[in-house]
Amino acid sequence: MSAKEGQDFFYSVWATAWGAVGAVAGPKGLIRFVLPHYTPKDLGDLLAWEHRGATRDDKPFEMLIRLTRDYFNGRATDFSPVACDLPAESSFAGKVLRACRDIGYGQSRSYHILAEMIGRADAARAVATTLSKNRLSLVVPCHRVTYADGRMGGFSAPGGTELKARLLELERNTARTIPA
Repeated sequence: MSAKEGQDFFYSVWATAWGAVGAVAGPKGLIRFVLPHYTPKDLGDLLAWEHRGATRDDKPFEMLIRLTRDYFNGRATDFSPVACDLPAESSFAGKVLRACRDIGYGQSRSYHILAEMIGRADAARAVATTLSKNRLSLVVPCHRVTYADGRMGGFSAPGGTELKARLLELERNTARTIPA
């Protein structure tokens, strides 16, 4: 997706305890978030190439920068205040991504349970397919969705299921340290 003439698109790359992360936002909110995998320079180049015409600027991402740094430093973090440009609420993908955002820190749900949450108990595979296209990992926490038997399932972000397991472990360890 490239920045459209007359619309403001911004991107940023910043350091976290786990490495560089980056994001792109447009007029309706976040449209892309990249988990740690790239060097800061390579990630900046990638986002600039993917979103031609976007301006590099940290200011639109101040809250997200703070939240991601907290997250990767092992603090329970709620990304719900971050505005996201998601598909229409009435669309299947829009329902899946919004339901996924409702899965709290340190929790997980199965693809089947997520399908039930949107009123489509028969659509666990379609839920998995939708999540495999999630461009807002962490903010739309698809890493919290697993198979019913607890196996990881897929994770399309760079780092794959190993990264998914690390994210879930970070949250489990943090959840154990939060006072009741």
